[in-house]
Amino acid sequence: MLSNNEGKSVPNVTFRVRENDEWIDITTEQLFANKRVIVFSLPGAFTPTCSSTHLPRYNELAQTFADNSIDEIICMSVNDTFVMNAWKASQDVENITVIPDGNGEFTKGMGMLVAKNDLGFGSRSWRYSMLVDNGIIEKMFIEPDLPGDPFEVSDADTILNYLNPNAKKPASVSILTKPGCGYCSRAKALLNEKGIQYEEVILGTDATMVTVKAITGRQTVPQIFFDGIHIGGSEELSEYLAD
Repeated sequence: MLSNNEGKSVPNVTFRVRENDEWIDITTEQLFANKRVIVFSLPGAFTPTCSSTHLPRYNELAQTFADNSIDEIICMSVNDTFVMNAWKASQDVENITVIPDGNGEFTKGMGMLVAKNDLGFGSRSWRYSMLVDNGIIEKMFIEPDLPGDPFEVSDADTILNYLNPNAKKPASVSILTKPGCGYCSRAKALLNEKGIQYEEVILGTDATMVTVKAITGRQTVPQIFFDGIHIGGSEELSEYLAD
């Protein structure tokens, strides 16, 4: 039975973390004392749902969480520090603190350590999220105890809705660019000027002109999307932002 620990203190654990080629200790006291913190825990770094949805959305909503009195967002997993650091670097999620619960002590103390032997994972964390206020667990969102890896309630939007149902969420913005493109630089400058976060897809690295033509019908860059809606190039972006 998975444990709902609302009203209890978080487990007292010291995490071994690698930073700048040095070993350091981080305690739960350092992570949670006198702070309002979101923790989301998942089965493993580099796994599909964790990489495509769970982690990126928390990073995307980080400023919105900060505007709603959240001091830090922590991603916890029963992985070692090298794996967690590599995953964070590959995901480019500068707004998230990744904590390796390598020995599973925190996860076990939370009553969330489960066997994933059928996948060759050994013991891992069940997927959940929680709001911790000065070391006390205020609210938990635990995925239902179903086969596989359910992902229904521990997402960033669910916990944001708990904090503030009327919170204004940022648009999901993507821009397709290529190196040396002046119009691309102009478009990114416009987005930066408005304080709009965006994902940049670079031709030659992340995509090709075939990709641009396939999804926009055009053969020029930049091409910008807001919440799945194709805005167009830099001139159209300027008009869109002016409106």
